[in-house]
Amino acid sequence: MTLLDVRNLRIDFRVDRKSTAPAVKGVSFSVPRNATVALVGESGSGKSVSALAVMGLLDQAALIGEGSCIEFDGRDLLALDGKQRRAMCGKDMAMIFQEPMSSLNPVFTVGAQIAEVLRQHMKMGSAQARCRTLELLEEVGIPEPAVRINAYPSELSGGQQQRVMIAMAIACEPKLLIADEPTTALDVTIQKQIMELIARLQKRHAMSVLFITHDLGLVAEIADQVVVMRHGEVREAGEAKQVLTEPADAYTRALLHCRPKLDERPHRLPVIADFLGPTAVVPAQAGTHTPRSATLSMDSGVRRNDGGDGGDGGDGGTPLLEVRNLSKVFSQRQGWFGKREFHAVKDVSFTLARGRTLGVVGESGSGKTTVGLTLLRLHQASGGSVLFDGRDLLSMSAREFQAYKRRIQIVFQNPYASLNPRFTVGDILLEPMRIHRIGAGDRERKAIALNLLDKVGLPATAYQRYPHEFSGGQRQRIAIARCLTMQPEILVCDESVSALDVSVQAQVLNLLQDLQDELGLSYIFISHDLSVVKYMADQVMVMQHGAVVELADADTLYRNPQQAYTRALLAAIPQSG
Repeated sequence: MTLLDVRNLRIDFRVDRKSTAPAVKGVSFSVPRNATVALVGESGSGKSVSALAVMGLLDQAALIGEGSCIEFDGRDLLALDGKQRRAMCGKDMAMIFQEPMSSLNPVFTVGAQIAEVLRQHMKMGSAQARCRTLELLEEVGIPEPAVRINAYPSELSGGQQQRVMIAMAIACEPKLLIADEPTTALDVTIQKQIMELIARLQKRHAMSVLFITHDLGLVAEIADQVVVMRHGEVREAGEAKQVLTEPADAYTRALLHCRPKLDERPHRLPVIADFLGPTAVVPAQAGTHTPRSATLSMDSGVRRNDGGDGGDGGDGGTPLLEVRNLSKVFSQRQGWFGKREFHAVKDVSFTLARGRTLGVVGESGSGKTTVGLTLLRLHQASGGSVLFDGRDLLSMSAREFQAYKRRIQIVFQNPYASLNPRFTVGDILLEPMRIHRIGAGDRERKAIALNLLDKVGLPATAYQRYPHEFSGGQRQRIAIARCLTMQPEILVCDESVSALDVSVQAQVLNLLQDLQDELGLSYIFISHDLSVVKYMADQVMVMQHGAVVELADADTLYRNPQQAYTRALLAAIPQSG
């Protein structure tokens, strides 16, 4: 039997007083009772907008077109007034959003926020709501629920925050749970826990689940049915096994091939254009590119050696960067006079050769980002040394280090937060060149900027535009171009593709490989996505609780991991087949 039935849903957004832009174009799908349906597609496909329409949470600028129908448990939702829709939301249907810190109120404890749902919809008293909140926290796997009930969102990890959101969503035992990208920013192990939790709760409470994602690997593990969307339209729908193993639509095949796989390392990742563009390839051949091990770096002369011993940093010569016993301790006040120390990085050592990539993996809190920031002196190291061409970056004065800032740059995780929204792309690229006096004048700097835009695959017209006019993948390309204005030798990529759709992610990863081949760049590639690291890295360093637990060349580590923690990370990777 069908619980949710969406038919011919059309949604337009007002652009101005006279014009609108279509977001959803006649979408139809259904969610059976006690089943999980995955809504799959890239950003802008209309999947989240469709879910918000079901919940009645669309922006005032949204217009639902005539002929649209949303039926839930036999009731026409579009015929209900605001009060009736609010009564259903949270009780009969509930939604988990992508970013828990944006959804949880930072000034209220998590217990108070869960109890509010119970008092609002179940009319419970304070004592009864608190008792039920403790049960919910325990059910979703929050440790020490009697303590955590009084914690604020900022005191919990990302995985714990998402568990709190799930507890709020299931508090009234809804018939339908909508999960909108609930694991996108989480580590693979936490992601697996959340997916298992949702599946377990779905069976225990006999809920229907509408799971929204762009990752078909997750779909294979949780969904009974799949609906694939693109540009506001349904491209394919059917049983999950059928869609994932024998996709009928070229776009579905593209999504399946874009994500890096653990069992192959093509020279280039397939992108959407390989399947849908004018030069589309046969799907079976999309991943069979020249192996990276056979490619030669154009400038550095370094042959990518995916099967070396990993002992010398990559090319057998003098390492470009040598890190010895790097440590970082953070201090936190405790009480009036007390102080608590937290060892974020503990005696980390590694080497990096020119033209090579070191992958750094681990869960949140493992210290991998702190290592990257400490290398650039954005954090002050507590101990150790960082030798760059034989010079210790950590012992240099600020004036001495100024010359080295150009040579080691960082690409941050969030392309929406790392670019100044008040600057044009041209200003963003010119500013670092002016500061470091690169180029004889603005005319020469502009020529350099335009050349870099072309190098990262953006048109010259981007120079005059602002960051908000670009997609996430394009913004990340701008951030990479900004780093390249410094003519660096090392790029630290800190989760630089984790927030991107799989197809856009493939484009950025291919770009990074091209730049490495052309310019001989060295990368420190920080990520919690082990599939991406397998594709990018020559060596992999696994971190846990601030320490290195394993360091080896990529193929050896993935083929035969020596540590239980590494094996657990690899086992948590979702498989799309």
